[in-house]
Amino acid sequence: MRKLWIFLLIAMMVIVSACSKDKTGKTEDNGSLVFVKGGSFKNAKSTYYGKPVTLSNFYIGKYEVTQQEWKAVMGSNPSKFKGDDLPVETVSWYDAVEYCNKRSIQEGLKPVYHIDKTNKDPKNTSEYDNLKWTVTIIDGANGYRLPTEAEWQYAAGGGQLSKSYAFSGSNNADEVAWYWQNAGDRPLSGDWNWPLVENNHNRTQGIGAKKPNELGLYDMSGNVREWCWNGYGDSESTSNSTRVVKGGSWMGEVGELTYVNNFEANGIGPDQGFRVSRGE
Repeated sequence: MRKLWIFLLIAMMVIVSACSKDKTGKTEDNGSLVFVKGGSFKNAKSTYYGKPVTLSNFYIGKYEVTQQEWKAVMGSNPSKFKGDDLPVETVSWYDAVEYCNKRSIQEGLKPVYHIDKTNKDPKNTSEYDNLKWTVTIIDGANGYRLPTEAEWQYAAGGGQLSKSYAFSGSNNADEVAWYWQNAGDRPLSGDWNWPLVENNHNRTQGIGAKKPNELGLYDMSGNVREWCWNGYGDSESTSNSTRVVKGGSWMGEVGELTYVNNFEANGIGPDQGFRVSRGE
């Protein structure tokens, strides 16, 4: 009996050790989130490099949200390319914040967002957005949320472990990213054009198949573009007419770490997905 208790104690210590944060700031929470030690930007390729941006510690998804994860929370699958281990796509920014809240509730966490579908967001003046929900952050909430542009950028660049790669995890795009030249039946070259991409049967690819970046994050320079919380050219906590999207996609150019784009919050496409984050 005494040997059994000793064995159980050792097993518990191993589990606790595996879940703890190491000194480099590289660790995981239940295998799905990676701990990112806060600090100021170090990556010279970052769009924020040289600006006074300092972040607190946070967690971010090791992978893009998969279709299996989406279906477990939302009950349906809007994606064009079907597969449990493929990233969910054809989801709007509004869809993403709803997912974050519903997943938080499902896991016993306090939802981060207050979503008001009846009152139009006065700061959203886009003529193409027919929804314009007013979405605000609930103070003290510990649930899932979208990363801010700064958090996404910092994590994609490797955080405090950054080696200043051109792409997230490498200077060689093919090592870390699925993009128009490698996400189809055969490798493509020359200038981008849609008929070439379409005829090559380009599509999303299973998560985690490429090399991770310095923090152990996958697909941040390709596969699907990823929604961020804040508006384009806006502060990290307010809304705007369009929302920031980061990273490249299977149908477009590879996403260098200087890449930033924007999309209407109600916009959808087979190259548009996201990953989640949480506060410490």
